[in-house]
Amino acid sequence: MSTLTIQMPEGLARQLRECAAREGVTVDQLMSAAAGEKLSALLTVDHLRDRARQAKREDFLAFLNGSPDVPPMPDDEL
Repeated sequence: MSTLTIQMPEGLARQLRECAAREGVTVDQLMSAAAGEKLSALLTVDHLRDRARQAKREDFLAFLNGSPDVPPMPDDEL
């Protein structure tokens, strides 16, 4: 484990303590989970951007051309 000291507005710290208490976890556990979720989202966006940079328009068009031409499912129309 590693220790990390952060500074934040008192109102946010109070809300974190209240939320952790409601959830039955420590503030450390709540912050660790929140940081993990945020990091996962950021890394996913980076990964998708990397994949998009490697994409080829011809491959995308070939995929679309191979897809069936059917109407959208009910409640899925634009």
